[in-house]
Amino acid sequence: MNTLPGLARSRAALSAPAVIAAVIVILVLLGIAIGGQVIARQVVSGLMLGAIYMTVAVAFTLTIGVLNFLNFTIPTLFMLTGMVAWGLVARGYLAFAGGWAWLAGLAAGVTVAVVASLLVERFTFRYMKMKHGDATEHAIPLVSSLGFLLIFENLVLMTMGSDSQRFAVPFKADIHIFGLVIGVPQLASFALTIIVVAGLTFILRSTKIGRALRTIAENPDTASLLGVDVGRVVPIVFILTGLLSGVAGALFTVNYGDVSPFMGDNVGTKAIAAMVLGGIGSIWGAIIGGLVVGLAETLSIQFFGGDSVQITVWGLVLIIIILRPKGLFGAAPIGKGKM
Repeated sequence: MNTLPGLARSRAALSAPAVIAAVIVILVLLGIAIGGQVIARQVVSGLMLGAIYMTVAVAFTLTIGVLNFLNFTIPTLFMLTGMVAWGLVARGYLAFAGGWAWLAGLAAGVTVAVVASLLVERFTFRYMKMKHGDATEHAIPLVSSLGFLLIFENLVLMTMGSDSQRFAVPFKADIHIFGLVIGVPQLASFALTIIVVAGLTFILRSTKIGRALRTIAENPDTASLLGVDVGRVVPIVFILTGLLSGVAGALFTVNYGDVSPFMGDNVGTKAIAAMVLGGIGSIWGAIIGGLVVGLAETLSIQFFGGDSVQITVWGLVLIIIILRPKGLFGAAPIGKGKM
């Protein structure tokens, strides 16, 4: 009998994303019906851009959902991927890879993002845990992550300059569907993003590591009493954070072809908006929030011009906060059972 309330909550949790997704699809189809191919093109662009936002938003959600720690280095990890890839390719370090140098560069960039994320874990969260007993009760780890953001960004500025650079890929294939032109890199990026996020969701819900992470999110002390090695599990959060940020940076680089030391700033703020809109600590909220922010951005440009994007996105976030302070999927306090 006691299992029925839990079962009802599980069904509600599963149905909520489907309901929100259905509402978004209906609104999008209505807009396409009214606006025709012009709106359809903006919708496609918004979904592709939203896939990148949602990947970064999920990275934010992992650290704040499990560790109650807002990791400010995530936009820089995003940036490092693109800049490292461009630097290695442009300076000829990957000439041995021939036509696959661009792919090798992106793989190296993602690797650097993961390593940098582990550095942040070692010298912010873990250091404060060892020194003070509970890093989540101190603002120092947050400020330390901001320090790492500035260090990484300025290292890139010193070594590669501040100008935007062109990252060329050796293909430009398009698919024509009902008059819409969809780039193969965009389509592949969207599919890869969905696969990565689905894989992460599976890990969190169905694996031993995922159960350990959710136990830590509930209560780190209880997790330790239950035999969870918090010292070994927490770095996994930072590995996943670096991987998600790196993959998002690689997809952005391939699709838009421009990299700069400041490329993570705009994406980072939009990802935070997506996380808040969807509900802080909710993976599904980050996914839906990212897609909504992407659609809001492209449709705002279409109807109101490029200068209106920030007003539209953050105005939407403020409306959601006023009407539902916990976000679309927020249901529990920070650090308590959202994963």
